[in-house]
Amino acid sequence: MRNPLQEQLLKAGLVKKGKVAQVVREQNKQRQGKASPSAETEATVDVAALQAERAARDRALAAERNAEARAAEVRAQLRQLIEHHRVRHAGETAYRFNDGLAIKTLWIDAALRSPLAAGQLLIVRLDDDYALVPRAAGDKIRERDPSVIVLDHKASAPPEPGSDDEYYAKFEVPDDLIW
Repeated sequence: MRNPLQEQLLKAGLVKKGKVAQVVREQNKQRQGKASPSAETEATVDVAALQAERAARDRALAAERNAEARAAEVRAQLRQLIEHHRVRHAGETAYRFNDGLAIKTLWIDAALRSPLAAGQLLIVRLDDDYALVPRAAGDKIRERDPSVIVLDHKASAPPEPGSDDEYYAKFEVPDDLIW
């Protein structure tokens, strides 16, 4: 089954019968998708390279989206933990603590002051506010994001030997001193 153009070229003597048969075989192979690997064109290679590049970009975007989703999930878990375990505080005594370079104040009553100083309660940051949570909830919060915990007296490092604390340890601090 040759096409009319091939028949005309054969009759005119411009091509040989073997060359026409070879072209027909190559056309059949291309139609059936059995072309040899050496017959791949540059366009096919370019398409494969573009597909690989696109797949790599898609994987990177998916990883970024997954990381953002995981961060949002952790924030939601933290919010839920803090809201669920929050110890209500209101009082007339100001409890001051450091948050970074700023000194913040939390108003508490006398019943909350001693557990807070003993490390049974922790101060955590919730958006622009601060909350008191029990130690068990604080440990769960620390697993997810330790930067949320603002004050934990039990986690404070002991003083280094040779520091000024040894010198000042011999001076007694009055019990009623509140800074």
